[in-house]
Amino acid sequence: MMAVDIVTQPAFSAGRPKLLFEGPYLLSAGNLPAYDVSRDGQRFLMVEESRQEQPPTQINVVLNWFEELKRLAPTATK
Repeated sequence: MMAVDIVTQPAFSAGRPKLLFEGPYLLSAGNLPAYDVSRDGQRFLMVEESRQEQPPTQINVVLNWFEELKRLAPTATK
């Protein structure tokens, strides 16, 4: 992830790019970024590649999950 200082007045000017951090983060898929920035601009949420040595050996299937969601997080009625 890189950062660049910019100035907009009296004219637009961009500084030299600086490395913020690097790591084994996933590249974006299509036009969607594989990261997000916190509202205060102080943190990043990055998607890392899986570090699993072996593929998973099982899959859990949850039936009627929508009903469970409604039970755990009921919507307010007006």
